[in-house]
Amino acid sequence: MTHTTTDRPTRTASGALVPVLAFAGIVVAVMQTLLVPVIKDLPQLLDTAPSNATWVLTSTLLSGAVATPIMGRLGDLYGKRRMLILSLAVMVVGALISALTSQLLTMIVGRTLQGFAMGAIPLGIGLMRDMLPRERLGSAMALMSSSIGVGGGLALPLAALVAQHADWHALFYGAAGLGALSIALTLLVVPESPMRAEGSFDLLGALGLSTGLVLLLLPITKGSDWGWSSPTTLGLFAASVVVLLLWGVFELRTAAPLVDLRTTARREVLLTNLASIMVGVSFYVVSLVLPQLLQLPRATGYGLGQSMVVAGLLVAPLGLTMMFTAPVYARLSAKYGPKVTLILGMLIIAIGYGSGLGLMSAAWQSLVIAVVLGAGIGLAYSSLPALIVGAVPASETGAANGLNTLMRSIGTSVSSAVIGMVLANTANNVGGVAIPTMRGFHVSFLIATAAVAVGLLLALFLPSQSRPAQHTQLRASSEEEAGIAHAEEVLRGFRGRVLDAEGTPVARAKVTLIDRRGRQAGATLSAEDGSYALVVPAEGPYVLAARAAGHGPHASSATHTGDETPVELDLSLPGETVSA
Repeated sequence: MTHTTTDRPTRTASGALVPVLAFAGIVVAVMQTLLVPVIKDLPQLLDTAPSNATWVLTSTLLSGAVATPIMGRLGDLYGKRRMLILSLAVMVVGALISALTSQLLTMIVGRTLQGFAMGAIPLGIGLMRDMLPRERLGSAMALMSSSIGVGGGLALPLAALVAQHADWHALFYGAAGLGALSIALTLLVVPESPMRAEGSFDLLGALGLSTGLVLLLLPITKGSDWGWSSPTTLGLFAASVVVLLLWGVFELRTAAPLVDLRTTARREVLLTNLASIMVGVSFYVVSLVLPQLLQLPRATGYGLGQSMVVAGLLVAPLGLTMMFTAPVYARLSAKYGPKVTLILGMLIIAIGYGSGLGLMSAAWQSLVIAVVLGAGIGLAYSSLPALIVGAVPASETGAANGLNTLMRSIGTSVSSAVIGMVLANTANNVGGVAIPTMRGFHVSFLIATAAVAVGLLLALFLPSQSRPAQHTQLRASSEEEAGIAHAEEVLRGFRGRVLDAEGTPVARAKVTLIDRRGRQAGATLSAEDGSYALVVPAEGPYVLAARAAGHGPHASSATHTGDETPVELDLSLPGETVSA
């Protein structure tokens, strides 16, 4: 059995890697809320019916949902930095197309291309896992995960300011400029990851997943326009179930699937993804309710009469608080684990929405709601990639986090559809104009609270943080300690030392475990005395591949019988395997 690896990066990760990747995530998130300030004016701006104008938003959502898991898998196979740059480049092209047109169809094409950039979030998380030491990984992933909310929160006041004082096409020129800047910074600062998954790209799986997601998300986002009981809506829902079931059967029978459903079915991964949907629902409710409440005229008796820009500024702390929560999360997670921080985040969200029911009578109260919810959502979002990373092999990080990001997108889509329906059904019709009511806002907050309660229940059933996989991967102070602690707690696996040709121990050598299908089953770095330890997921034949700076690569075959006794195996660089 052979195993092919890429060379290690020609330069190590600099201190600017995390800010640059987080900036890319913020830029991508800006695409989601870029047009919020001009939503009500889109039919007039594009000279089309309101139902057609909504496709400008729907197209971005659909393409982002499709691109996220696909770009994650492509990153695992061909390089995460490469796919990150490609995602940003497609976004820049889409922004420029939108900036140069006022035609509906052309605008939809541009917005569709912009949605493909959503794949940058899981790619950035994957790069962080591959390039950063464990002691920096927690806060870095937290910041990257929170960038979705940070970008959305910051974009609202800035986009409102631009839309209020300039031609609305300037929004897209600005987005293209931010995308180009992000590409330049990525090229300068971010090295390519040395980690590669084995196998080829599952094209049929990508087509099946894309079709199923479109069939599912289309009626969710358009159901209020078409009617939830209409033949079109029900037919698309039924078709999505059939297509996704067939896709699942196909993926289980494919040697190199787009999404490893067996990994996804693990309790920690499945419950984390389901909880992600609930967090996505709760996040989007505040983004839909507070801006409308703030901008409604005071003459309604409950509206706060603020301008578009002021409303955006009052909601912006939602994103800022999420950003500043990242270092707090890192400390809490290091001490208690990401499961506890996820539960804590959801409790804070529930408190924010519960107290928000009585804090809707003044502008400053909206600010309080935004800050509290930002803290809770920041903790929850920060915990999700840590839980995923702790449960999947390094070679599947991009695809697994892509699927998790997709779950959040599904949550926001469901939230948009449900809250939109609630606000529409509870609105007062004044002179042919639908005016949202306070009852609708209260019901929306109650729905968000219920979603968080479901997410909290799911989080409580996540595996205990004392489990070795998550303990060593997410809470160890270094990669060497993670590998050794893992083997001390679970003896079933391989252990030994990495030596050079003279028998001298080699520190920080990369040791990769490859299973019979040519897929990475584990990886670690040797300690200062050259020792390493790797746990096997199942009995059978394996290849242990070792690499270190200044030494040639080495691979050795070995078989584990599946018992609790570790197989002692020393690896010599370069040369043959020697006895322990």
